[in-house]
Amino acid sequence: MADEVKPPIGHNGPGVEKDGAYSADRKYSTSRRRSSAIDPDVLRGEIFDERYETTKRGLKSRHAQMIALGGTIGTGLFVGSGQTLARGGPAFILGCYCLMSFLVFCVVAGIVEVAAYLPTPGSSMNLFGYRYVSRSLGFALGWLYFYSLGILVPYEITAAALVIEYWEPPVSIAVWITLMIIVIVGLNALPVRFYGETEFWFAGTKVVMMTGLIILSFILFWGGGPNRDRLGFRYWRNPGPANTYLASGDTGRFIALLSTFVLAGFPFAFAPELLIVTGGEMVSPRRNLPIAARRYIYRLVFFYIGCVLCISVIVPSNNKDMTSGGAGAGSSPFVIGIKLAGIPVLDSIINAGILISAWSSGNSFLFLSSRSLYALALSGNAPSIFKTCTKSGVPYWAVAASSTFCALAYLNVGSSSAVVFNWFVNLTNTSGFISWICCGIIYLRFRSACLAQNITDLPYKSPMGAAGAWIAMVAFAFLALINGFTVFWPQNWDSSSFLTAYVGIPIFLVIYAGHRMYAWGDTWAYEPGEVDLKTGMEQVLAEEEPPKSGGGPWWMKVKLLWE
Repeated sequence: MADEVKPPIGHNGPGVEKDGAYSADRKYSTSRRRSSAIDPDVLRGEIFDERYETTKRGLKSRHAQMIALGGTIGTGLFVGSGQTLARGGPAFILGCYCLMSFLVFCVVAGIVEVAAYLPTPGSSMNLFGYRYVSRSLGFALGWLYFYSLGILVPYEITAAALVIEYWEPPVSIAVWITLMIIVIVGLNALPVRFYGETEFWFAGTKVVMMTGLIILSFILFWGGGPNRDRLGFRYWRNPGPANTYLASGDTGRFIALLSTFVLAGFPFAFAPELLIVTGGEMVSPRRNLPIAARRYIYRLVFFYIGCVLCISVIVPSNNKDMTSGGAGAGSSPFVIGIKLAGIPVLDSIINAGILISAWSSGNSFLFLSSRSLYALALSGNAPSIFKTCTKSGVPYWAVAASSTFCALAYLNVGSSSAVVFNWFVNLTNTSGFISWICCGIIYLRFRSACLAQNITDLPYKSPMGAAGAWIAMVAFAFLALINGFTVFWPQNWDSSSFLTAYVGIPIFLVIYAGHRMYAWGDTWAYEPGEVDLKTGMEQVLAEEEPPKSGGGPWWMKVKLLWE
């Protein structure tokens, strides 16, 4: 009959009627009855539901490596770092970025160990939370990703509007917002190989630009600019290595340090999660994800730490243009440093690169948001319509739902760009910290399950181990609590700033608590020995391609990298 559906391969448990038809109602009743872990038959019926097309593995190795290298390097680093430098000074921003890089690598190493083991379609941290911790954690984390990553898309569009304002165009800002939305949504509506190819060139442009800016800063350090002014560490001496904020003396410096630490988290937000999501649509993820993870620390050191060291050399922390005193992309410390050095034209070239960067990051965040919703549907935590994919593997209903957040960018038409920019910074900062705390929980539970079931054939093992996960969880819990602490000073009190700084915490807790009440019969976390570490492995291994030989002449090795 037309409504009968062939059960997934190997599915012989609950959810299959006597005549072979798949029963969704029976599947969910079984899921509600279970008390300790997800029934493997239920899991296969949800994630590997053959009634629907799935996403395709269209991301090549070079796509994955470049996305990991520069996929989420966006305006938070190119523009937002100016605000961070102005808040804390060169010593504080450098120290905070070093510490943040260490904490983020602890997260990356742990979640890649999880994702590389069983990178099924819909690979995402909320899907792994559902599989390895509890249905409630997967539910809450998935919806957190959906709305937070969706909001980051208009954030990048708003930041791009800051860049465009630098040229003082006569066209209404609404026109540019519309154009950017069309491009970002259009790219995500195409098969994933087009997304991968676009991000390969976008991220490549960012990598080249960042490398050039670091080289330029080194030249200016030694006095190689047009005015032959040797900068050295001049701005570390005057106005000084550390600023004060909201108070004077050591108290003011301590407040500035904490505030700088919070602001330093934003450029890293959701970058680790992007690497995990690409695993679901990546060729040979059990081989390529570990490669990306091992190279991740170099990206953090070179791009993030190198970036803030350079801006501390070329721009004084008391320059007014880095905060709301500057117009448009003048807020970028690199642009300010280039203008101070008297280099013509280059500032506009850098602005064009920052504009591409904003487009690229918006493209990546929409990809993340839509795939998070897709993973929610695969785990039975969102309407099944969001599992629907085209034959080329695009979850078009999930993309459409995530694209609705783009309309928030039009707030920029009626409000100051700097105000809207800060709204998005505060809201997404808290969500990023919550996500990384949950990532630590998922890693620890996965690790416990592997130990209990004597699983040793892991494609990648975190060099940071459980200690790194605990350190990151404690640090990010602290940052989530102090995210908006400066708003409590009388001169800084603002109800909208307080709301955006802390609303993410109760929203996540309410979502989690609501699902816990719904699934009251579930345990808080699955027993390690009963966690399903097998379902889907046969399919993943069958899709894994053997490594290609790197022998032969040099041009064959270059060709291998391109593939």
